[in-house]
Amino acid sequence: MSLSDLPARIELHPVQTLTLSDAQFLRGEAVGAPTTLAAMLSLAQGGGRQPCVLLMHGSGGIGPSIPLWVRQINAMGAAACVLDGFSGRGLASVSQDQARLGRLAFCLDIYRALALLAAHPLLDPARLAVLGFSRGGQGALYAAMARFHRLWNPDGPRPVGNLAFYPDCATRYLEDTAMIPGPIRVFHGTPDDMNPLSRAREHVERLAAAGHDAALLEYPGGHHGFDNPLSGAAARGPAQSVRDCRIEEIEPGLLVNAATGAPFTYDDPCVAREAHVGGHSAAGAAARADALAFIGRLFGLPTRS
Repeated sequence: MSLSDLPARIELHPVQTLTLSDAQFLRGEAVGAPTTLAAMLSLAQGGGRQPCVLLMHGSGGIGPSIPLWVRQINAMGAAACVLDGFSGRGLASVSQDQARLGRLAFCLDIYRALALLAAHPLLDPARLAVLGFSRGGQGALYAAMARFHRLWNPDGPRPVGNLAFYPDCATRYLEDTAMIPGPIRVFHGTPDDMNPLSRAREHVERLAAAGHDAALLEYPGGHHGFDNPLSGAAARGPAQSVRDCRIEEIEPGLLVNAATGAPFTYDDPCVAREAHVGGHSAAGAAARADALAFIGRLFGLPTRS
């Protein structure tokens, strides 16, 4: 049995943030409730200042895919930091009630966690990346927006790359194709009916057309959560999805349902109540290999057999 994926050290850190509504976040209003989150930092074996991947979970919280990602990232010689965006807010899951937490709250959480990692004496502040899943993938993707950095992270550390697994791309924000420097990769299963591939493809194409290094990687057979190593075949179950909605920010902080022009709510008829979720071993293995290879190139890590 190989021990290369065991962390040399694990640390738990508090992350001070705010719990904001989407309107507050989009307007730059720092008036939300002060919130303390927890972050688990797993340092890889070896010496020197390590690069680090910040991992952001999805609407169901920290599931079994996250520890596997941590092990594989540590085995590469990089640190991994898992940010828990729920427990400090008294949440366990929002998958059936997404209105319980603003969709963009994770963006601010990511900035606050990046500041913590950049100040850590054992980490390399010039080699930080963000990897997110579903709601956390949306956070990882939109945390690269230049507008959001101006509002919430003007002098803070910038990740060298952002990776998003099956993010929700149903919303068009103002200035959402103006991004900070650094490549963006989106990983998506072709049959995903929670956050459809077509919306992710559309958004990535807009980013590429704006001159960004953005690419979409597609995985046949992979429903939502296809990288879950403990889940069997995808099954349809209760879950709130905006797959049939188009949401637009028409002025700072005002999100409307494009079909009606009225402010968007999760009571809108376009909001679906069921979706398929489950693992797919082949798609999950392929996506992990692709993402880890990309992270290795970002960090300049040697290829390991």
